[in-house]
Amino acid sequence: MCRFCDYPKMLEKVDLQPTPKRLKILEIIGGNDKPLSAQDIFKTINRTDGINRVTVYRILDLLVENGLAERISTGGRSFNYGMAPNDHHSPHPHFYCTRCGGMECLNPESLTVDPVPLLRMFPGRIDSVEVRVDGICDNCLRTDQTSAPS
Repeated sequence: MCRFCDYPKMLEKVDLQPTPKRLKILEIIGGNDKPLSAQDIFKTINRTDGINRVTVYRILDLLVENGLAERISTGGRSFNYGMAPNDHHSPHPHFYCTRCGGMECLNPESLTVDPVPLLRMFPGRIDSVEVRVDGICDNCLRTDQTSAPS
């Protein structure tokens, strides 16, 4: 759980009741240093609290719709979830490993996008900018090196 975020207050600010399941899912997302899949969130919460998988998806959709969580594409039809940018979570790019499917948060300064020129040239409304870097993570590269024939 992020020690800076007041999850009940965050939910109330967007007119959502701070139910135990909503709070638990926000705590799981906020307490991780990388975005999680809905399946990872379900497994984590299901260890201590019985919850229906559909309920997890509904809560995640609700959190995304209300700007508390962000849905991050993994390239296919699946997504990972992280905290939406707020006072304690800066917007930042993500690294996606195309081999193992792992996703990591990158330092906000490692790759920046200035939306101002885009806003000047694009006639519509931009609600968010998602930056994802794809490649092969260090663990997968090490596994390749140790399993390569000599």
